Order: sequence, then structure tokens, then C-alpha cells
Amino acid sequence: MTQGHTDAPQVRCTEHEAQANLLAVLRLCATGKPRCSEKTRRPGTATVAAVGEVLDGGDFYPHEAIAGFAWPMLLQAGGLSELTGGRLTPTVRGRAALTRPPHLTLAQLWQRWLNSSLLDEFSRVEEIKGQRAANVLTAVKPRRKLVGQALAGLAPGAWTSVDGLFTDMRAAGLDPAVHRNERALWKLYLEDPQYGSLGYDGHHGWSLLQGRYTLAVLFEYAATLGLIDVEYVPAPGARDDYRHNWGGDYLDRLSRYDGLAAVRLNPLGAYAVGLTSDYTPAPIAAPAVLKGRVTVLANFDVVALDGLPSADTLLLDGFADRKSDRVWTLTTASLLNALDRGHALDELRGYLEQAATYPLPQTVSTLLDDTVRRAGRLRDTGQIHLIECADEALAALIVSDRRLRAMCTRLGERHLAVSPDLLPRFRKAALALGYPLA
Repeated sequence: MTQGHTDAPQVRCTEHEAQANLLAVLRLCATGKPRCSEKTRRPGTATVAAVGEVLDGGDFYPHEAIAGFAWPMLLQAGGLSELTGGRLTPTVRGRAALTRPPHLTLAQLWQRWLNSSLLDEFSRVEEIKGQRAANVLTAVKPRRKLVGQALAGLAPGAWTSVDGLFTDMRAAGLDPAVHRNERALWKLYLEDPQYGSLGYDGHHGWSLLQGRYTLAVLFEYAATLGLIDVEYVPAPGARDDYRHNWGGDYLDRLSRYDGLAAVRLNPLGAYAVGLTSDYTPAPIAAPAVLKGRVTVLANFDVVALDGLPSADTLLLDGFADRKSDRVWTLTTASLLNALDRGHALDELRGYLEQAATYPLPQTVSTLLDDTVRRAGRLRDTGQIHLIECADEALAALIVSDRRLRAMCTRLGERHLAVSPDLLPRFRKAALALGYPLA
């Protein structure tokens, strides 16, 4: 049940900002600054704040982490980032996402999230205690997919109130129950495990449990990915369905998602859930002007006299040396270092061609082209096993054997290179030839 709220509802159209945010957070990860717990893989407070600072328009609430928490989880679940020594860094797939159409990646992230067990969104409803007790919560993937079905059942372009969505889900049998059974309900509680237990009759309504879980999935993940536009108010006082529970009077909200009032499946969402085969972006009411953000000079300086959004700053920091708050310099060393860290020059070139006031000076184009030519001259082809032969004659015998020669490469007079995936077969064939591998 929704309670009257004095604050005017805020409407957030997420489709276009999510595409910018994907690139911004990936670029932030490329700095190596974001950190997550290696045990839970959840982002730390400083990381959540850092993510929030680079988001287009900021988080949904100024002092509450929703998108700032969701992005590190989504990137990990989608295989776009990984933890290395506690730091969140882009994977090969993540770096590739920087140069492909963002809507393709966002749609894939939603599908991967539906099949992920990285996090139970209900754990983010911290006021409901007892969730960590044994045999209390149901498996997360089946109930998350029920919310995904509800999302796919929305009419694209039409606003649906949250309470209306709850009614439709119940009518359709989409019941993302979070508790295993009636006994498990008694272990969930507000404030006090005895007096505040949700096991009492009338103290565990659908909106309290299934509804809060649905709100968490939609607000923190579907909206963050830009699949739904949202209408919302501040969470305190937005809903009163928990007030009659013991301990409820002490809470001004049950979850950070209580303020979500209505959702609208946008064109990106319709594409991501499979309702359309092609993505046609919604018009941007006030499109951000990229052209003219920077001036690229023949001396390799990139100048942003009016400043830049955080995402643009992160991009230039990755490829150039910063001379001042608004000036960067491109050098051979800065570009080669960027390549060594896994960046792609196509990302920089594409940005400069779109954002520069004038066409790129010939000196800069030549520098980029020359760096690209250098990039492919050395390649890491992976690990190998180095096999040492007792003498040159044995090495010659092996590389002339019909079975063994396809599995190895001769290095010098007495050494052979064998890839790890071929080593078992090489070992077996060498044994058959009469030479067991020590």
C-alpha cells in the first residue's frame, strides 16, 4: 500500500543515460581504483561513491546507493570486469564493449543478470532481518526470472504503477516468493526476532516480501541498465504496508526502493526482453552536444576550456598525459602505455572525431596511425610447455614423427614448444614412440 507523499514525483528516463554510464563505469574500472570484497564481490563504500560521481545525472537519490552499487555487480555478472587483488578491472570482453554499440551490451547484461547467482537482491532490503539463517530464502535465479517475465509483460511506452504491477503479477501467477516455507517466515523479522517475526498472521503480505524483492530488481538493476523509465519519490514515508508490524513504527521506510511509484518499459527495455528484434532509440528531449567539447591542437594538446563530464575525463586520462585540469597531451609513450593496459585506440579516435571542434590535425592523425602500426608487431600467443630433448637427434626424430610433429614446434637444436591443451596428447604419442615425458 502506498502512503501519500508530500514530495513531487521525479521522472527519470534512463535509456540514454545508461548507455553513457556503461562506458563511464568501464573507464573507471580501467583506472584500477574500484575495489570489491573478494569474498562477497560487493563494492566498498568508496567505490560506490566513485561510481556515483561518474554517472550521467548521478544516482537516483543523492545520498543513497542504487545504481552506484548495481554497476559493479552487473559488470562482474556480465563478464565485463573481474577482481584482481581486490580491484575491479575490465576483462577482454569489457574492453571490447567500449567500442561496440552500448545497447547490445546492456541487453546482454540483463540476460546475464537473470541467470546470475552473484547476489540476492533481497539481501539489500536490510531492515528485514534473519535472512542469513539456514533454509530461509529460496533460490534467487527462479524468482528473479519471474520478475523478468513481469517486465517482459509490460506494454512498451505505457506507464504502470508499482501497485498495479503487483496486482498483475499475482493474477498471472508470477510469485517471486523469497521464503522457502511457513516455518522460514518465522525466522524473518523486523527489529526483534520474537515480537517482530513475520510469521504472525497478517504480517507478511505480498507487497512486504515479494513486492520488496520486485522493487529491488526493477529499481536497482532494470532501471540502472536503462530498460525502464521510473517515477519515484524519496523512500521515507512512501509506503505504509509494514507499519502494523511490531517495530515498524520505528522505521521511516522498509527499503531504499520504497519510493518507486511507476515504471515504463522503454525502447531499450523492449529490445532487451525480446519484444523487438531491432533497437530504435527514443528521441532525446535535450540531446547532449558532444561536438565542440574539446579542441585538438597540432602540438598534440587536447584542450577542454569549459571542462568535461567525468566519463570524458576518464577517457582522456587513460590515453594522454594531463598537463592541467583542462589540458591533456598525447604522446607516443602515453598511447603505447594505454595499449599496454589493454585500451583500444579506436575508442580514443572515435571520441576525438566526435568531440573535437575541428577535424583532427594531421600531426595527431599521423601519431595515432603510427601507434596503431606498432601495436600489432608483438603478440602474446599464450603459455607453452618447453620440452628439452637429450640431443639434437631426438628432437629431429620427434618433429619428423607423423603424430608428434603436429603438436609441437622446434625451438633451436634440442627444444620443442607444446601448447598446454596439446600436452596430454603429446605425452601419449611420445610414450608410444618409446620416450616417456619426465
